[in-house]
Amino acid sequence: MNIFVRQEEEKDYRRVEEVTRKAFSYPGRIENGKIGCPYEHWMVNELRRRDGILSLSLVAEVEQQVVGHIICSKAVVRKEEITLPVLNFGPLSVLPEYQRKGVGKALINGMLEKAKAEGHGAILFFGRPEYYPQFGFKEASVYGISDCEGYNFSAFMAMELIPGYLLPAKGGRYYESDIYNDDLHREEVKEFDKTF
Repeated sequence: MNIFVRQEEEKDYRRVEEVTRKAFSYPGRIENGKIGCPYEHWMVNELRRRDGILSLSLVAEVEQQVVGHIICSKAVVRKEEITLPVLNFGPLSVLPEYQRKGVGKALINGMLEKAKAEGHGAILFFGRPEYYPQFGFKEASVYGISDCEGYNFSAFMAMELIPGYLLPAKGGRYYESDIYNDDLHREEVKEFDKTF
């Protein structure tokens, strides 16, 4: 299967949201959200307006059809007087019928390559600890960074894109966009979902 990764274009927007909605429409996500639909398709739409980095919004095509998407957003690590810009990434979306076929890997590798080329220093995010270490991600605690509430756990991961970039932030806390806070946006998500 040939997978082609490229930058998202405006013509892709609705298709990407549809792919994302399908990718996250599994029972666990629907139940956890408690609103009857996933949140991630709304997140993608909102990230294009604020906090997202459009040059790091990539799609994966198979036979000229968009089957996956990844997007990065602005985040920071704060420590006393230091505010260090970093990347967050997600959602990472792949249509269910294309999962476990290399689409997600192609998107992550494409994103990492582009993020390095653009000069970004590090990526921190929350994800599956059994999956992401294959790309070079480590627990954020390795770099001495905790989440915004001061906690560490295996799903909170980090990667330096520039060696030593996170050293000044050791002991700091990570802050991502409020777009990722499900509790803040339930009504907006429900209204957005009605358009599908």
